[in-house]
Amino acid sequence: MNLSSLAVFEVRLDPILDLGDSHWGRRRVINIVGGTFEGPRLSGVILPGGADWQVLHPDDGMASIDTRSTLRTHDGAHLYLSTSGVRHGKPEVLRRLAAGEAVDPAEYYFRLFCRFETGDERYRWLNRTLAVASGARTPEAVRYEAFTLD
Repeated sequence: MNLSSLAVFEVRLDPILDLGDSHWGRRRVINIVGGTFEGPRLSGVILPGGADWQVLHPDDGMASIDTRSTLRTHDGAHLYLSTSGVRHGKPEVLRRLAAGEAVDPAEYYFRLFCRFETGDERYRWLNRTLAVASGARTPEAVRYEAFTLD
């Protein structure tokens, strides 16, 4: 198995909407307001309207990531992207992230599984392709580099 670079995603976000505690943990919704993606096989813009339906787990502070978004490629194709993953780290690092501080991504673990869907013939290969990504959280965006599993 090999990893091949797919694209670097820069996802711009609205402020966090905190829905409160449930039996799953602290539910938060973070709306996606746009962004870009650029790579050797895939580039374009992230359209507004998606979101991250995130759960913060009270026992260890881990965030379960669950995003859905719509992408438009540089040549006009529309793609659906869903990601699922986890972000966790030491409590003091997670506090700094929550406070909006710039934190070196090496200080915490943020990994995603990426799944694509499209009806556009030029990108149907994505329907059969799994990708993984390593992410970083900034105060106003999420940045992740995605790799296909070949």
